Amino acid sequence: MKHILIIDQDPACRVMLKSDLVGTYKVFEALNADDGISIIQRERVDLVLLDMEREDNKGAEICTQLKSTPATKHIPLILLSTYNQKEDIINGLHSGAEDYLNKPVYPSELFARIDAHLRVKNYYSILEKEDLLMLLTLTEIISVARNPKTIMKSIVEKMAMVSGVSHCSIISLNDGGELIVKASSDLPDNKEIKLDLKNYPEIQKAFSTLRPVVIQDIKSDPLLEPVRDKIIGLQDNSLFVVPIIKKQNVIGTFFMRTTSPLTGGISARIFKLCQLVANISGNALENAIIFEAMQSNRKLLEDLAYRDSLTGLYNHQQFHVRFEEEFSRAKRYGLPLTCIFADIDNFKNINDQFGHIVGDVVLKQIGELINQILRKSDLAARTGGDEFAVLLPNTSSTGAMDFTGRLSEMIRGVSIKSLESELISVSVGFSTFQNDNIPSYEELLDLADKAMYAEKQRKKEKAFQLGLFSTDS
Repeated sequence: MKHILIIDQDPACRVMLKSDLVGTYKVFEALNADDGISIIQRERVDLVLLDMEREDNKGAEICTQLKSTPATKHIPLILLSTYNQKEDIINGLHSGAEDYLNKPVYPSELFARIDAHLRVKNYYSILEKEDLLMLLTLTEIISVARNPKTIMKSIVEKMAMVSGVSHCSIISLNDGGELIVKASSDLPDNKEIKLDLKNYPEIQKAFSTLRPVVIQDIKSDPLLEPVRDKIIGLQDNSLFVVPIIKKQNVIGTFFMRTTSPLTGGISARIFKLCQLVANISGNALENAIIFEAMQSNRKLLEDLAYRDSLTGLYNHQQFHVRFEEEFSRAKRYGLPLTCIFADIDNFKNINDQFGHIVGDVVLKQIGELINQILRKSDLAARTGGDEFAVLLPNTSSTGAMDFTGRLSEMIRGVSIKSLESELISVSVGFSTFQNDNIPSYEELLDLADKAMYAEKQRKKEKAFQLGLFSTDS
């Protein structure tokens, strides 16, 4: 049984750690470096856990003492810290600590790290200090990021900077079998490109085995034989693909791919560093993608609650909520506010003659036209079957007349194939609040509705005079 020494000033923390470890390891406890060294002189200790969160702020000092004492300096040392102890961790790593874990420490991660160090005590000896500092910085960045693209861009930039590889990218395999480069050290931000999977046999193999793939010589490795003619002239001599696996059914399949011009191939240091970064990436990507999905679902629920499903404009209920808010604001600051009502002429005839599916196409198209001419401050709604309303904050009657004229002109120019030669028109009316001329938003709304109805009646009378009868209201 391997022996673990816990150095922690807090008895409660020691008890928690010990309860996780006892049964798998023999555990010793110490309050400080002197106690720890004394135990190591009496007992064989295979690994030390040092909690950097101490009342005496001597975590870095204890780390230095352990790594400068002949009896303890070769024993793997894992630092335990909170995210706000970055400086202590950096000092500890500079002093010789092999690894660190962020608190709260989860048993599964703790066992995995301890096991790795106990299996090969020089597990991190092949890494340089700047590698560990990069891992610390990267962990800090991506632990708080909630945008998957930000996380992936940070990963490829840090890897390319520290490892000396010529190229580092994160690639996703979507459900359709397409390879998408999600982030790359030599691509602009938010740029994605598609690749043909059949041109990347190393990724095919990584996908089929879900294990890392190392190509030490791209010119002679048999795996690349099918694409040999496509890689002639490449400056790189080796490449490495490592799957990023974390709840694959949640985040999909991602790979980190690095290429190197070095003739010695992918070194043990690059191999280990890529694997560590891939492990960190899996957790961060899982959290970010779940968060992004939750945000998307929230937006979907909000759209369902607030918007008309056919046109995407606000629905009747939300329009009234927003109208009341805008009216209160206009009244408080002495600003004009215009309400516009629009009703499709003879819409009943369109439904009767061409069917409700065509009628829905008309409604959707008019909704899109209204959206096109809105300012950011404006808002529009479908308030009834074929009725639309628009609020124009800080807009006088002159601006309202200009808006209604443009809207009517745009709708007259609409051509819908299913309607054959049938033309679309709308009756539009508006009312404007200005200088406290209207007491409430309900009255402003009613005046706009009456203005629209008056315009519709005027059109009917004109049609009657011309002998064009309409039964639509």
